[in-house]
Amino acid sequence: MFNIGDKVVYPMHGAGVIEAIEEKEILGDWKKYYVMNIPMGEMKVMIPMDNVERVGLREVIGKGAVSRVFQILEGPDEASNANWNRRYRANLDKIKSGSIFKVAEVVRSLLLREKDKGLSTGERRMLETAKQILMSELSLVQGVDRSEIISSLEKLFNHQEI
Repeated sequence: MFNIGDKVVYPMHGAGVIEAIEEKEILGDWKKYYVMNIPMGEMKVMIPMDNVERVGLREVIGKGAVSRVFQILEGPDEASNANWNRRYRANLDKIKSGSIFKVAEVVRSLLLREKDKGLSTGERRMLETAKQILMSELSLVQGVDRSEIISSLEKLFNHQEI
């Protein structure tokens, strides 16, 4: 159970704060919902409380885990000779997992591939989505403005041989 004010991650959407818990009637059925504000996309999302586990809603990582995210981003890519379709599905599964570490792997992998061979339109969109998800959680964890996270990630990405 989460409480109002908790910082959480909604896989495929990013990190945000639970602003309210509301009860709504939809199709004659009353359910309780978390009302989550996701600052990165300026979205409000209502998540049924009885679906939390199924959708993968989780707390943001602790500050101590941020260094692990940056280690993953700076690390070498796993060799992947899979065709585009398999690679895309594998990356999509990582993003859907809700794990910031898996999302960081996707960002690293796609950035390296972009530098080496270029990305298809679908992979380029996936990279942007993964970066947004990554930045949204890092911004909440570190308590800094989105622009600071973007700046630190850009420095990291530009200093790597990607």
